Amino acid sequence: MFDKILIANRGEIALRILRACKELGIATVAVHSTADADAMHVRLADESVCIGPPAARESYLNMPALIAACEITGADAVHPGYGFLSENARFAEMLADHNIAFIGPKAEHIRLMGDKIEAKRTAQRLGIPCVPGSDGGVSDDTEARRIAGEIGYPVLIKAAAGGGGRGMKVARSEADIAHALLTARTEAKAAFGDDAVYIEKYLEKPRHIEIQVLGDGKGGAIHLGERDCSLQRRHQKVWEEGPSPALNKAERDRIGAICAKAMQELRYLGAGTIEFLYEDGQFYFIEMNTRIQVEHPVTEMITGIDLVNEQIRIAAGNPLSIRQEEVQIEGHAIECRINAEHHATFRPSPGLISYYHPPGGLGVRVDSAVYQGYRIPPHYDSLVGKLIVHGRSRTECLMRLRRALDEVVVDGIDTTIPLFRMLVRNQDIQNGLYDIHWLEGFLKSGGLPDVEAHAG
Repeated sequence: MFDKILIANRGEIALRILRACKELGIATVAVHSTADADAMHVRLADESVCIGPPAARESYLNMPALIAACEITGADAVHPGYGFLSENARFAEMLADHNIAFIGPKAEHIRLMGDKIEAKRTAQRLGIPCVPGSDGGVSDDTEARRIAGEIGYPVLIKAAAGGGGRGMKVARSEADIAHALLTARTEAKAAFGDDAVYIEKYLEKPRHIEIQVLGDGKGGAIHLGERDCSLQRRHQKVWEEGPSPALNKAERDRIGAICAKAMQELRYLGAGTIEFLYEDGQFYFIEMNTRIQVEHPVTEMITGIDLVNEQIRIAAGNPLSIRQEEVQIEGHAIECRINAEHHATFRPSPGLISYYHPPGGLGVRVDSAVYQGYRIPPHYDSLVGKLIVHGRSRTECLMRLRRALDEVVVDGIDTTIPLFRMLVRNQDIQNGLYDIHWLEGFLKSGGLPDVEAHAG
């Protein structure tokens, strides 16, 4: 096992990793920008190192500074969390060059799955069902029209190096192709420095289903069921739950077995998530994230398996602690991402938290690094924390979530809590009848004006 782990992240995920390290008896090093000097993970870590000014490129994305922090403190491993350098193959290689372990997949798999075109080719080779589309990048209007004509409109033009909804445009007819292609390529170049795009069939009302996997890097791999992440705004997840209200056990076991077998063949190392669109009983591969996910607590709550603990153990060379037949899905869990944003306009709301009261009780978990008197900085993402609730059934889970949302208080800043208070009372949500477009339709319908009246 590792002696000392440097946590190359901030916020709630840094605190989550720190807690796992403490439970494993591993010393911790917190790195931080000058803006995060008073962060909770910095306060609780065994050691801390300031790695730069607030701008992420000068601190949390500064690879030489992170490696220097490892050398100064004697850290023998780095956990990157999610975001920042968590899917940077070069960072993993640089750490290896300095004899420091990267708690994540092999660099070759990070690089492979980071290229959406190569990831799709690999998925097809491994027997994972994929959305019909181009075999590779599309460079001109003529080729794009030919491919779109073959698979049928509407089609989605996507950035090969993309994510988060950037570099994605829908073409509903041949007349839309030229503009959609140009716009997608321009956005992709600006966001990722790479204007390569590809084309897929656009599904009208799919759900977003993802499968959690763990691999030991030696041919052993398991799946831990699915999470339904269909409630999204601008391709960003807002609410995640598991199991999915849309799947039955046979579908879950089928797609899970396909994913586990693929990871065995790939000899995948660590935690990963294979994401699908699901429509009319069919799964279509979107991408694979080679890191821990923001929504990983949903899986932890329904399986009882500590995913961060497993990441650390596997990276240290230990075998998987559980066999596939031992994985049991118990009850239902829902996660709400509470952001420092206005609930209707989604305008960012950094600032001082003047009063903070998290909810509690049976089956309620809050993953957050904020505290009363903490100031949300304007330099990073707006996540205040994640409220995760577990119940024996989906109905019990929804009622517990409703109660927890009415308990939580975050004063001094705007948050998205009122939105969740509305969602948990919505009939479509209660019935599990939603897809990836549902939330934006709900927001456009003007369902939020009296949202505060639904609290209490």
